[in-house]
Amino acid sequence: MALHVPRAPGFSSMMKDGARFFSGLEEAVIRNIDACKEFSTTVSTAYGPNGMNKMVINHLEKLFVTNDAATIIRELEVEHPAAKMMILGSQMMEQEVGDGTNLVIVLAGALLKESEDLLRMGIKPTEVASGYELALEKALTILETLSIKEVTDVRNESEVLPIIRTSVMSKQYGHEDFLAKLIFKACTSVLPPKSEAFNVDSIRVTKISGSGLLSSEVVKGMVFKRGVTSDIIKAENAKVVIYTCPVDANQTETKGTVLIKTASELTDFSRGEECLLEAQIKAIADTGVKVVVSGGKIGDLALHYLNKYNLMAVRLTSKWDVRRLCKAVGATPLPKMTPPTQEELGLIDRAYVDELGDTSVVIFRMLESARDSGIATVVVRGSTDNYMDDIERAIDDGVNTFKGVCRDSRLVPGGGAVEMELSRQVETFSDSCEGLEQYAVKRFANALQVVPKILAENTGVKSSVVISKLLAAHQEGNANACFNIEAEGNADSITDAAEKQIYDLLSLKYWALKYATDAACTILRVDQIIMAKRAGGPKPKQSGPMDEDDD
Repeated sequence: MALHVPRAPGFSSMMKDGARFFSGLEEAVIRNIDACKEFSTTVSTAYGPNGMNKMVINHLEKLFVTNDAATIIRELEVEHPAAKMMILGSQMMEQEVGDGTNLVIVLAGALLKESEDLLRMGIKPTEVASGYELALEKALTILETLSIKEVTDVRNESEVLPIIRTSVMSKQYGHEDFLAKLIFKACTSVLPPKSEAFNVDSIRVTKISGSGLLSSEVVKGMVFKRGVTSDIIKAENAKVVIYTCPVDANQTETKGTVLIKTASELTDFSRGEECLLEAQIKAIADTGVKVVVSGGKIGDLALHYLNKYNLMAVRLTSKWDVRRLCKAVGATPLPKMTPPTQEELGLIDRAYVDELGDTSVVIFRMLESARDSGIATVVVRGSTDNYMDDIERAIDDGVNTFKGVCRDSRLVPGGGAVEMELSRQVETFSDSCEGLEQYAVKRFANALQVVPKILAENTGVKSSVVISKLLAAHQEGNANACFNIEAEGNADSITDAAEKQIYDLLSLKYWALKYATDAACTILRVDQIIMAKRAGGPKPKQSGPMDEDDD
C-alpha cells in the first residue's frame, strides 16, 4: 500500500491539482498591469488619423485590415482576465457612444502605467485607486466648463459637418469631407421631427465592389444585392405588399390520399389548385398592388400568374431585410397570402432593377421631395472587400456621432486640446489634496497627456517637444491649443482647434474618462489571481505526417 504524501500547506492544498494561484504585488498587481500595458500599446499605434492598420485573422480565419479598435478587440480572443476588463470598458463605450473605443483602452493603459511607479514606491493599490477616483470626479467637473460650441440645429450642414468630419478622419484620413457629407445627407433624410429619437439602425450600408469610393451615394430607401424574380423589373408610384410567407400554392395542414381514376379527373384536380392560386393573385392585383415582396420562396406557378397580372416580384432571404423594407415603405408584413387592405399596403416612388459594376441590385427609392422614408442606404463602392468594410466602420462612427449630437450638442476642442487642459487643471488641483492620494491625482494628470503624445508619435513628430509646447500654450490661457497632425516638423506642430474646426463630443470625453478610470481602478484593486483547473482532458493529437512512433 502506497504511503500518503501530504501536500504542501497553503492555498494550493485547498484546490484541485492543476489550479494556479498568484498573490501579492509582484505576482498579481504588476503582472496585471504589464498585460494591460502591452495590450494598450498594441492598440495605441492605431489611434488617430495617422494610426497604423492592424491585420487581424480571427478564429474563423477571416481577415480584417483595420485601425478600428472596436473591430480589433472583438475579433481578438483575449484570454487575460485583466485585459478583458479593459475590453469590457471599451465595449460599454461602443454601446453608449458608438465611438471612442480606442480612447478608453489608451487612457486605461496610461493610468495603469503611471500607477506602477507609485506601487513600487510603496503606496497601496487601494490608495492609488481612490486617488484616481478623486481626480476623475474633479476632471468631469472641469470638463463641463470646457465646452466651446453648441450645435443649435442638427439639420444645419455647416454646424454638424465639422464634428462628423473629425470622427471620420480618424478612420479615413483624406476622404473625410466626402464621407462626412454622405453621412450628413443620409442622417438628415431619415431624421424624425424630434431629433432625440434618431435611430442609427435607420442608416443601412450596402457594399458593392467596383468603381471607387467617390462613386458612393445615398439612396433614400433600400438597396438589395439581388435580382427580381418576375419579368417586370420596374414600377413607379407603386403600392407594395410584403408577405413573410412563401408566395405559392397553400399546403394543406393535414395529409390525405386522393384516388384519381381518369385523366380528366387529374386535369380537373390540377385545374382547381391553379384556379385558386390565380384567384388569390388576381385579388392581390385588384387592390392596386404593383410590387409583391416575399420573405419565402416564390413558386413557379405563382410566378406565372404574377407575370400575367404585371406584378413585380422580389424575394428577400433575410427576415431583417423584410422588417427594414416594411419600415422604409410603411407597409405591414402579412403572415398569410391574403389580399391586403389599403392600410397594410406600402408606397414607393420607384422600385427598379439596376446594375452597379457587375452586380444586379433592386432599389426601392423615395424621391427627395417625397414624404420621409424610414430608412436611408449608403451605397459604398470600392476596390476590395476589406477596404469597403473599413469605409463601413467609418460611416458607423459618423452616424453614431450624429446621434450623439442629437442627444447632447455640446462640443469640446479636439486634437488633444481638452486632455491637455484637463491635465493642467487636475495637476493644479493635486497641490490642494491631502494625504497619499495627492500622488495619484498628479499621476492622473500625467496620464491624460497620453492622447496628444500618441497623436504626435503616430504622426512622426517628437512627442516631448509637442507636449512642452502644448503645456506652455495652455499655461498662457489658450485652452483650444491642440496638436496639428498636418505638421511637417516641430515648428508648426501646435494649432487652434476652434480655427481648424476640430471638435469632439463632450459626452464622448465624459464616458471615455469614466470607463477608463473604472477599468483601471478595478484592475488595481485585484490582489490575488486564483485560476481553477481547466475542464476537459488533454487535447486530441492533431493529424499530420507519420513519425517513428506511429505503427
